Amino acid sequence: MSASLPTEMTVIGLDGFGGPEVLKPTRRPVPTAGHDEVLIKVAYAGVNRPDVMQRTGGYPPPPGAPDYPGLEVAGTVVAKGAGVHQFALGDRVMALVAGGGYAEYCVAPEGQCLAVPASLEMVHAAAVPETYFTVWTNMFDRGRLQGGESVLIHGGSSGIGTTAIQLAKAFGARVFVTAGSADKCAACEKLGAERAINYREEDFAEVIAEATDGKGVNLVIDMVGGADYFARNIKSLTVEGRLVQIAVQQGPKVELNLLHVMQKRLHLSGSTLRPRPVADKALIAKSLEDHVLPMLADGRALPVIDSVFPLDKASEAHALMDASTHVGKIMLKVG
Repeated sequence: MSASLPTEMTVIGLDGFGGPEVLKPTRRPVPTAGHDEVLIKVAYAGVNRPDVMQRTGGYPPPPGAPDYPGLEVAGTVVAKGAGVHQFALGDRVMALVAGGGYAEYCVAPEGQCLAVPASLEMVHAAAVPETYFTVWTNMFDRGRLQGGESVLIHGGSSGIGTTAIQLAKAFGARVFVTAGSADKCAACEKLGAERAINYREEDFAEVIAEATDGKGVNLVIDMVGGADYFARNIKSLTVEGRLVQIAVQQGPKVELNLLHVMQKRLHLSGSTLRPRPVADKALIAKSLEDHVLPMLADGRALPVIDSVFPLDKASEAHALMDASTHVGKIMLKVG
């Protein structure tokens, strides 16, 4: 540890599992960068749905990860371990981490870091890793979305959803989304969705059938899960359509009529991001560097920031996440 760095830092720890009130500032040792890792002085950290799941006891960190939440950060490299060649001390980086982002300092594998373009504000940079890594690997790698195709994105007003809308539109796809209020639907359409469907008032499968002349969409990106959504997702897909499951907020158990899969020649897939090995995440980072970083640098497809809370108000940030009234990302200001 450099003599210029403190030995302790403030982090947001968990005082048990439960509501937002279990998030408490506490003191921990400043971590040390290991081989192929950098130590980042955190400027901002993103708040994500998996953090809420960890807070409530449903999503434990993987082995070796810090026991306090936070999956994405942006800040400045202040130390680096052996084997780090891409970044130097003082570089601005945004990083995907397996935990520990709600802190003044955070360690990240070099392969999971991206350089922050000079034109990109740090608050936007910190909103990139978790959502853009997730969207890229699921919508473009697994979902194989191409220009001229159509996609239905559930949870369109979320951080994932607002990112997916912009990237799908930027790559020339027709974009449909679901959201839970008229205001959220309007925000999604402003970002580029051709049609935002208020799932509280409309059946998305019926709307998709009407909008596509009964053909259906090429791809569905679903974070909701549950039997009701699954059946309508299958109904909403065209021949050779793809369903990619990225979360199961309404439950993981569904019934599947295999004849529907066979008749339409459907492709069903899904993934999680946090448990994947560093090498996998590094490949996603390289794709983002090649295809998305130029968009961020010139102001296209920027993360949508709903609100920013000080680090010690993380419980209030989680209360807002629980209320689900936000559009886009909720952020923590650290440095």
